[in-house]
Amino acid sequence: MATQAKRPRVAGPVGGGDADPVAGFLSWCQRVGLELSPKVAVSRQGTVAGYGMVAQESVQPGELLFAVPRAALLSQHTCSIGGLLEQERGALQSQSGWVPLLLALLHELQSPASSWRPYFALWPELGRMEHPMFWPEEERRRLLQGTGVPEAVEKDLANIRSEYYSIVLPFMEAHPDLFNPRVRSLELYQQLVALVMAYSFQEPLEEEEDEKEPNSPLMVPAADILNHLANHNANLEYSANYLRMVATQPIPKGHEIFNTYGQMANWQLIHMYGFVEPYPGNTDDTADIQMVTVREAALQGTKVEAERLLLYERWDFLCKLEMVGEEGAFVIGREEVLTEEELMTTLKVLCMPAEEFREFKDQDGWRDEREEDSLTITNISKLKASWRQLLRDSVLLTLQTYATDLKAEQDLLSNEEVYARLSCREQQALQLRYGQKMILHQWLELTS
Repeated sequence: MATQAKRPRVAGPVGGGDADPVAGFLSWCQRVGLELSPKVAVSRQGTVAGYGMVAQESVQPGELLFAVPRAALLSQHTCSIGGLLEQERGALQSQSGWVPLLLALLHELQSPASSWRPYFALWPELGRMEHPMFWPEEERRRLLQGTGVPEAVEKDLANIRSEYYSIVLPFMEAHPDLFNPRVRSLELYQQLVALVMAYSFQEPLEEEEDEKEPNSPLMVPAADILNHLANHNANLEYSANYLRMVATQPIPKGHEIFNTYGQMANWQLIHMYGFVEPYPGNTDDTADIQMVTVREAALQGTKVEAERLLLYERWDFLCKLEMVGEEGAFVIGREEVLTEEELMTTLKVLCMPAEEFREFKDQDGWRDEREEDSLTITNISKLKASWRQLLRDSVLLTLQTYATDLKAEQDLLSNEEVYARLSCREQQALQLRYGQKMILHQWLELTS
């Protein structure tokens, strides 16, 4: 099954005015020194959907596909109001760290003289983006219940609104000569946040810089044309003067070139990019078990008040160890647990005998002993019976948060005629739910 595109593009480019946006973009590339290999082409033909990049000739691993000079990047530093944004840096600090770039985009989009207008012409129509934040709330909850996406979107919308009214709008109103009334809009700001989510890149920090604030996002023309695939065939490399897209696998003539946004589960892909990889394509897919769900499962096994109080004491101790939290989740992959230390420690503390817990607590969780069994798929059956039971009960509670069961999803997926009649959003949500439930049901089998 082919993957969905990073973002379906629609007629009507943001920049407007160019009858052939690809030709305009390629001319702009020549002017700014963005070097495209003659072996690749920007095209709508041969791509999963909309614009993409396709190999015109066979490409070998290590070959350069294109090189973007840093001067062609669009960021808070390279835009035409970069000096002002740097001057007002302190006033533009926010939780997201994206405000300076978003203001740069708001300014450049409205400017007929913007150096990046041919680049904007390949952007999607902002009013037609498919991130769940643009779905009606009822549809979002109905289709994505249990996946974790509705809760993430609600936080996004609250943060976007707060950021816009407390920082962005006052800044634009203070500089009316730079921001005309047309761009002073919460709706437009939200659309640009979604665009930055889906299109921007963040340069990796050097090891010695890890403790500093993360680099601000930036827009990388040409690189953001590539769609995502877990089994990608190209990768973006950073150097002092250029950002280079390099082939990582052989790419036959006529095949699409795919980048990767990292190891991302389908719920992250739909949340940030507006698409999922159909099952079983996303080898990085995961399912979450909320940490408080494990606590709830453990509480089901208590019979008297003293046992419940002891369980809460164990939970508080896990919080002290920073292994659990009220909003955290244990992340389960297809082959392993991505939060292995946290889940192993939680199972151990919640299931150990009372006297052993007292001793463990007195030692602040430290113990000089052999390592516990790891939480890989092959080792789950070797776990203690009490651990397996708690895992199983936690999975069952998690499955109850979905509006439908696995069989209902399987019936839809196996009926091609019915599946074809579903809307794009319904298909995406179905693939997301099905992938998560397959992981959870695998754990049900392993803990039985």
